[in-house]
Amino acid sequence: MESLVYLLCAATSCACAVLLLRAYRHSGARLLFWSGLCFVGLALNNILLFVDLELVPQTDLFLVRSLPALIGLLLLIFGLIWDGE
Repeated sequence: MESLVYLLCAATSCACAVLLLRAYRHSGARLLFWSGLCFVGLALNNILLFVDLELVPQTDLFLVRSLPALIGLLLLIFGLIWDGE
């Protein structure tokens, strides 16, 4: 059951990223771009969480799975600070 929750979280993050980046392509609003990149990082984090806990439980991938989320959030913060009007 846990694997299903991990996969659903990854699918939700991927769907959010796709929708945000599609909206950016149509409107050109930069905040949508930075938010889309953040959700790409969060989706990668969720996928790596599934890999870490379900596929290779004997290996600790905490640092590897945390980096995409950190990078995604830093991109969003960068976008909020530097592209803010």
